[in-house]
Amino acid sequence: MRLPRLLIVFLLLGVAALSPLRAQTAGSPYSVTVPVTDTTDAQRDQAFATALGQVMTRVAGGQDLRSNPGYAEALGSASSLVQKFQYQRAATGLVLEVDFAPSSVRRLVAKLGVASAGIKPPVLLLVQRADGSMVDQAALASLASTAAARGTNVVYPTPSGQFDAAKVAAADPATLAAINQQYHTGLVLLGKLHDGAADWTLISGGQVQHWNNQAATDDALLAAAGNGLVDRLGKQLNVIGAGASVGKLWVNGLDSAADYANLLATLNADPSVQHVTTLGAQNDGVLLEVKASVPMEALAANLAAGGRLLLQGEPHAGADANLRWLHGSSP
Repeated sequence: MRLPRLLIVFLLLGVAALSPLRAQTAGSPYSVTVPVTDTTDAQRDQAFATALGQVMTRVAGGQDLRSNPGYAEALGSASSLVQKFQYQRAATGLVLEVDFAPSSVRRLVAKLGVASAGIKPPVLLLVQRADGSMVDQAALASLASTAAARGTNVVYPTPSGQFDAAKVAAADPATLAAINQQYHTGLVLLGKLHDGAADWTLISGGQVQHWNNQAATDDALLAAAGNGLVDRLGKQLNVIGAGASVGKLWVNGLDSAADYANLLATLNADPSVQHVTTLGAQNDGVLLEVKASVPMEALAANLAAGGRLLLQGEPHAGADANLRWLHGSSP
């Protein structure tokens, strides 16, 4: 059965009102681990403030909130938002694990006058040494901590979750679908370390960006990569609209009623989306009119970053942005 007939059935059934899907990420965005020098009250309170700053940046979709009125006061109230905390010994020394109350953090970010584009999914780190061996989690600590300080989470490959770097770099749809199935993200950072230098490739929703950097030490090299990662994600994903934006999205690659239903649920789950109307369908594609708090190109980029869609959709007359449904991705 072709999609247009399926669309008619689902429109009659009111699929557009499906409940939003819950975003799935590795670890809670409201949990942070920060280094501490001791267990004194003063050091703990400072750690709470540092941790809250990271969590608020995550909730704001990576936006820099430091210049917003009330930001300093918000950090001063960090301890009142803590659900639980625990000291741990790590390879780098003493750390404090802090969990904040999600609803309280969201209210605080809204009070700062921030329109969130939604919490970004984590970035999968696939970093190799010159000999082809994978760099482990401990060695990537400076990259991860630099990114985390600016609101970007990372995840690491499991022994069973290895992928062909060449296929990842080429944004192979089947490979990206497998990554999303296991890690629930459309964001991957590939790295190749050399003596004092590194080559980087960021895949974001099927779009590829390359850069390289140099540094005197591995920690400095990786910290610079963390900043480079966040800067590039920010330019693509942290576009906040001045008001409501109405535009058209064309999404192809839909092979079944389930694909169509999942697409609508994915849109309804995005906090920047206010309303979705199906205008029509042709072959394996559907044209949607969307009202959102961000421009259509920015919405498409954020949707693709979630891992279920690619910024590789075929052009369609009248569409402001084009996407491709990624088969085999995880809900």
